[in-house]
Amino acid sequence: MRSLLIRSRFPRWANGEVTRSSRHYHDPVTAPIMPGAEPFSASNGPNGVLVLHGFTGNPDSMRHLAEAFAAAGFSVECPLLPGHGTSVDDLEETRFGDWSSAAGAAYESLSARCDRVVVAGLSMGGTLGLWLMADYPEISGGVLVNPLVEPPADSFIDTMNGLLEAGIDRVPGIGSDIAKPGVRESTYDATPIRPALSLFAGVAELSRRLGEITAPMLLLSSRNDHVVPQGSGDMLAERVSGPIERVWLERSYHVATLDYDQSEIEERAVAFALKTVAA
Repeated sequence: MRSLLIRSRFPRWANGEVTRSSRHYHDPVTAPIMPGAEPFSASNGPNGVLVLHGFTGNPDSMRHLAEAFAAAGFSVECPLLPGHGTSVDDLEETRFGDWSSAAGAAYESLSARCDRVVVAGLSMGGTLGLWLMADYPEISGGVLVNPLVEPPADSFIDTMNGLLEAGIDRVPGIGSDIAKPGVRESTYDATPIRPALSLFAGVAELSRRLGEITAPMLLLSSRNDHVVPQGSGDMLAERVSGPIERVWLERSYHVATLDYDQSEIEERAVAFALKTVAA
C-alpha cells in the first residue's frame, strides 16, 4: 500500500491566474444533496479507480460506471465535487481550484489504500483526471469520456465576459445532452459564468501540460457531442506522450455514460482498467 501523500500542488484560480493552495478547498453548501447525487464509494480489491463527474453534474452520471468498476473487484471513489449536486448557488462560489483540490484529495485517499489507481472522468471529470495524471505520474491509466481539453476560442471568452459586464451571471444549463429518449441527467438548469470561466482557465493550463502525461489512456469520443467540440479529443490524442486508444461512440451524445453506448463504455472501461493494473 502507498503511504498517504500530502501535497500542496493543486491550483486555485483567482482573477484568471494560477496560485498554489493547500489540499483544503472551499465547499459551501446551501441546499441538501439532490436525490441520486450522493458520492459513491466501494472498498474491494487492492487496486482502485477514481471516477469523476462533469461540470454542473454530479455522481448520478457516473454511478453505473463506478458500480461496474466495483463489480469487477476494484476499490472505487466517485466524489461529489464542491458546488455540485446541491444548488447552483453553491456552484457560483466555487472555482477550478476547489474541484481539482477535491479530486486530488480523493485520489490521495484512494491511493493510500490501493497498490495501483486508474482515473476515469466525463467532460470536466476528464479534465480533472488528466490534471491528476500530469501531477501524479504513478497513476496507472485514464479512461476519458468526452473530456474537455481544448480551450474555448478567445471570442467565446470575450462574449462570456461581456455578459458579466452587462449584469448577466448565468446562462442556460448544459446538462443532459443525451440521445436516448426518456433518459435525463441529474444536473443544474443554469450555468454560472464565473465558475465556467475558471474551468476554461484550468483547461488552458492543462492543454499546455498534456505532453507530461505518459500513462496509457482509453479515449471514448461521441461522434455527435453538443457540449464539448470534437477538437478536444483530437488535441488530447495528438499531444499526450503515452499510448492512447480512441473509440468512437456512434449513437451517444455528450453524456455517453447514460446514453445508448453505456454498456460498451462500461465493458471497455473495465477491461482497460484490469489490463492496465496487471501490466
